[in-house]
Amino acid sequence: MKHIGFLSFGHWSDSPGSQVRTAADSLLQSIELAVAVEELGADGAYFRVHHFANQLGSPFPLLAAVGARTSWIEVGTAVIDMRYENPLYMAEDAGAADLIAGGRLQLGISRGSPEQVIDGWRYFGYEPSEGMNDADMAREHTRVFLDVLRGQGFAQPNPRPMFPNPPGLLRVEPHSAGLRERIWWGAGSRSTAEWAAHNGMNLQSSTLVANDSASGGGTPFHVTQAEHIQAFKDAWTAAGHPREPRVSVSRSIFPLLDDQDRMYFGGRGEDEDHVGYIDPQTQAIFGRSYAAEPDELIEQLRRDEAVAAADTLLLTVPNQLGVDYNAHVVEGVLKHVAPALGWR
Repeated sequence: MKHIGFLSFGHWSDSPGSQVRTAADSLLQSIELAVAVEELGADGAYFRVHHFANQLGSPFPLLAAVGARTSWIEVGTAVIDMRYENPLYMAEDAGAADLIAGGRLQLGISRGSPEQVIDGWRYFGYEPSEGMNDADMAREHTRVFLDVLRGQGFAQPNPRPMFPNPPGLLRVEPHSAGLRERIWWGAGSRSTAEWAAHNGMNLQSSTLVANDSASGGGTPFHVTQAEHIQAFKDAWTAAGHPREPRVSVSRSIFPLLDDQDRMYFGGRGEDEDHVGYIDPQTQAIFGRSYAAEPDELIEQLRRDEAVAAADTLLLTVPNQLGVDYNAHVVEGVLKHVAPALGWR
């Protein structure tokens, strides 16, 4: 059995063929898609966060709105770039969104990926401390964020407050109990997967991973990703955390069920991994897309080692094709693929 949800980047574009022309379209349709896939029996609605781009950029209003409109589906991100975040303000927003959703938030965070502008986090007012780089800064923001989510008081109360204070040190409010255990780290390498485990975060294995397989260069994406997942699980066990962790992977999966599916995805020819660079020093592997008739798709996915190793599968959706079509894609996986693979 797997948790199956969608992952939307929330692109909008005033271009021919796009059903998502504006930021308002993207936000409102994201909410409607979450409602639609909950009705279909899916398990999660997740959103990617990018700044300085025509994509979803401020997650917490959206997460709160989805939480208010749905009843049981998980509501999450994959991922928020911690280089841009004030961890205390983020803890307030996350606590509020989680309370609105009734404790359904699954918050994916990470050190970030290449963005649309150079050092965009500087425009948000953040600078790495001396001797640190931007990745170090993201991890320091994360450390503070995780510490605050524990709900322990740390701030000295004013002896003459506007309103009466409870005794002792004060914490950030609102606090949502249990949210700390629903934080995920977006890891793109073996070392960052192990770091996530050490710090007690669930794992979101990235859509691009460092080409660091123990088997050497040329190892397929799904095999390298499965190695990262195993390294995470081993590190989790070694750390002695009392609960079982969760692991997610993201895939583009399109069952070809009708002529519209074949028109959009039947001739894409993206059945091979791609190699690129996260930065000038780090080579990365980008996973293939899956688009085929259901029987063929089932056999292809049966051979994906990382999908087999994960308990959560996020279906990356082409959100500009609109709510109805994306709900159709999710339904196709739930009805025509998942049962044969034992996911349902």
